[in-house]
Amino acid sequence: MPDDELLRSTLREQWHLVPSEIAERPGALMSLGWEITAGPERYVARLTETGARQPMEAGLVAAEHLRGRRIDAGEPVRTLAGALTVETADGALAVLRRLPGRHLDGRDPIDQQWWGERLGVVHEALQGFRHPGLRPWQLLDPDAPHLDAEPWLRGAVAGAVAAATRLTVTDQLTYGVLHGDPAADAFVLDPETGRTGLLHCGSAGTGPLVYDVAAAVAYAGGPEHAGELLDGYRAAGPVGADELDAALPVLLRLRWAVHAYRAALWDCSIGLGRAREALESMPG
Repeated sequence: MPDDELLRSTLREQWHLVPSEIAERPGALMSLGWEITAGPERYVARLTETGARQPMEAGLVAAEHLRGRRIDAGEPVRTLAGALTVETADGALAVLRRLPGRHLDGRDPIDQQWWGERLGVVHEALQGFRHPGLRPWQLLDPDAPHLDAEPWLRGAVAGAVAAATRLTVTDQLTYGVLHGDPAADAFVLDPETGRTGLLHCGSAGTGPLVYDVAAAVAYAGGPEHAGELLDGYRAAGPVGADELDAALPVLLRLRWAVHAYRAALWDCSIGLGRAREALESMPG
């Protein structure tokens, strides 16, 4: 993670932004984020690993596409040189104008409805969107060396990958553009207008749309805590109810395997413990 001074100097040199305030946002699975005040304006800065630079740029262009469809989304701010991102020692950094409003609360039933509905609207609006940086959906490597970190880990990842492989081979799933990390924190509600919007499009890729729904459900605490989220998505998203019901358990298991995989990679014992608990609670 960049220290405060490195972040400030990069923003100043690359975007000519002089922050008066920088507030770190809670960590998402795939990126780090900050909310920044510079003069009268507010921004969101996002940092992702170097290998995800092109998918993040695809997500920034996807945000511009959504704005062109009159869907509220953070506006990417290009650097002084006209680039969408900047490579730093800690990864690729991007800046977007922050939408007005408060972050959605994933524990609140009404906010969950808006969360699911907005995710569905975004999926629908990005049908047909193309960008060379969109990364095809890839399953985890169950042979990765770092999965030796815990005795249970490799078997859990291998089982989740095998189940997802069977699903994608035997079922006809709806594919499209994935946000990849659609936490409630990535969405906002403007109390003055009643409008909800998406702060950013993540490191966008393509894959089965139910995987995005599974990621959101994981952030909500599991299906038993995500009923309103799922209702909101069913009302607005392009995935049918039958497909959602059939694919969600399998892809939720895969999402928790991704949590475990990355927690082991980062040597995060808390993340590993949480992922193990979730995986052991699932059938199969």
